[in-house]
Amino acid sequence: MYGLTEQDLELQQRARDFANTLIPYEVEAEMAQGELAHEVATAHRRQAIDLGLYATNMPTDVGGQGCTSLQQVLVQEQAGRVTNALGWVMNTPPSWWPDVANEEQRTRWLLPSVRGEMQECYAITEEQAGSDVAALTTTARRDGDSYVIDGVKWHVTSFNEAAYAFVQAVLTEGPHTGEHALFVVELPSPGVRVVRTPAYSHTIAHHHPIVAFEGVRVPASHLVGAEGEGMTFSYEWFRFERLMVAARCLGATERLIEEATAFARDRIVKGEPLLARQLVQAMLADSATELFAARSMVYETARSVDEGVNKLVLHGRCSMVKLYASEMACRVADRAVQIFGGRGYMRENVAERFFRELRVERIWEGASEVQQLIIADQLAKRGLSAMV
Repeated sequence: MYGLTEQDLELQQRARDFANTLIPYEVEAEMAQGELAHEVATAHRRQAIDLGLYATNMPTDVGGQGCTSLQQVLVQEQAGRVTNALGWVMNTPPSWWPDVANEEQRTRWLLPSVRGEMQECYAITEEQAGSDVAALTTTARRDGDSYVIDGVKWHVTSFNEAAYAFVQAVLTEGPHTGEHALFVVELPSPGVRVVRTPAYSHTIAHHHPIVAFEGVRVPASHLVGAEGEGMTFSYEWFRFERLMVAARCLGATERLIEEATAFARDRIVKGEPLLARQLVQAMLADSATELFAARSMVYETARSVDEGVNKLVLHGRCSMVKLYASEMACRVADRAVQIFGGRGYMRENVAERFFRELRVERIWEGASEVQQLIIADQLAKRGLSAMV
């Protein structure tokens, strides 16, 4: 089904088997603010690396797995079946970086990240600049052989796990004044401080603090690419991550349908299984149908990436799958909670955890409304036939 090759199917099963070993740790993580014992979390990461499920998006010449986009989707789909971000050990470092990394960046951060020895975080979003990246106010000015960065970033996901941050800033001087640049900032560094770490709806070990960059001085060699190219890398990241968000939503949806169906089959109400009730049947039928539609969209979009379809067309298609899959997954989570009833409101229940965790998929990497604007813009420029 879906035209998967034997190699695709083997990788998919390998990722599924690994995800199944993580699922028993979910409740433990939930009750411990998302944290597992250090030795357990380290063992999970090591296992993901040993199984070839880490850095699937990175080319082989930097030590990655060199997987196709479809294969990357297959792995991330299985990661999405696990709550509490435990599946994030199947990490995907920035695949756009190898083409533009200088030798220092390659040796100091890129290659160790691919080997699983360190992790990055992105400091892009600001209090008044979320989906509208063009509204950033964090600045970078050239000072001799360095740049000085000033600004405050919000929702810096995985900051507490990261060895370095990609910081996007607006240039204040030179021929590219007003344009964006991307910098690597080692963590910790003088001038980098956590303003506060808000509590979020989900329960995961990766924090999303508000981080201030106050007169942070970085060598010019830490500039990624060239001045004025910052938005280019952001768009590359958005396209990739929107597709992977959609993939993880597929996995979450499959798990929810499986768990809700199993419960409805065993739960007896007035002498018959809950699954015999037509209203419950309708919820499960709608959920399965929507999963089939979403999976078909996501797999086809991944194939179009592998086929080298125009990047602007891909920008629209990745928005389509992110929009549909994230909205669909939230609908299914809501139905699953309803089917479980009171049990579905308990944190030990998978439906309750996914109900909270999936909500952010409609917000980060561009809110659903932003995806609609992107889709409409591409539709107006390229016509329906180019999009679908």
